[in-house]
Amino acid sequence: MAKAVRFHKQGGAEVLQVDEVQVGDPGPGQARIRHTAIGVNFVDTYQRSGLYPMQLPATAGNEAAGVVEAVGSGVTELKAGERVAYTGLPGSYCETRLVPAERMVKLPQGISDEQAASMMLKGLTVHYLIFTTYPVKKGETVLWHAAAGGVGLIAMQWLKHLGVTTIATAGSDEKVALAKSHGATHLVNYSKENFVERVKALTDGKGVPVVYDSVGKSTWEGSLDCLRPRGLMVSFGNASGAVPPVNLGILSTKGSLYVTRPTLATHIASRADLVSRSNDLFEAVKSGKVKIETTARYKLADAAQAHRDLEGRKTTGSVILVP
Repeated sequence: MAKAVRFHKQGGAEVLQVDEVQVGDPGPGQARIRHTAIGVNFVDTYQRSGLYPMQLPATAGNEAAGVVEAVGSGVTELKAGERVAYTGLPGSYCETRLVPAERMVKLPQGISDEQAASMMLKGLTVHYLIFTTYPVKKGETVLWHAAAGGVGLIAMQWLKHLGVTTIATAGSDEKVALAKSHGATHLVNYSKENFVERVKALTDGKGVPVVYDSVGKSTWEGSLDCLRPRGLMVSFGNASGAVPPVNLGILSTKGSLYVTRPTLATHIASRADLVSRSNDLFEAVKSGKVKIETTARYKLADAAQAHRDLEGRKTTGSVILVP
């Protein structure tokens, strides 16, 4: 038996509970993983709350790192004792689990388990956003909301390395300072300043070609006003709530704008994409271009408190659970 943090109904953090679950031996194409570090992300709260409906009961979480304990028949790319990590597989808040072996990536030397659990979802999200959703170019200026979050801090470093100017928003002076220390160019504390006015001032009224927005409801309209004609609005999260239904006509009146709602799942759907993007991320971290910092650690049994702190905007950077 293994401990797992599950929810039997959807709701607030209080619905999370520790259960004993049977794991068993891996079947064909599977591996049994003993977790050493588990990532905590906003998507976990969406699944728990019901914003993203789940089949119940469900084990929370979507990414982790650990050690292979056993493999099933047909598995040739993994063997017992190897360190691995994954993201995009719901059910990671547990001590041990069975996983599809093809969704695992091996961890190279120089990448710790905690780093992996802190960056797989966040780092791969940054990768597809800046290299695929909108391939940034050296010398461009972009707007990035929630720049002091786990995704934001990785993005600030990577974009600086690529020679991109960032206008970074955060909700407190402390978070603004954190974003600056990770490479942000221009800082906006949106609890004190109007970010639309600052963007217009910093771009001589032209606006930016792309906005990366994981905040959602509270920044939606302002973000559209920050875009130059034919600019791209990238909405990839709902930290303040889901964006309400939109009259598409607003895109024409604000300058023939484009909008996309991408997900990591579709960008790592093939094993080739998963491995390629993971290798790029690992190389960026090993080379020092991107530093991964685990800023908060909770015991697995304290997952509910981790969710409360995350939703209460009390955390920055990457949060993990330790089994």
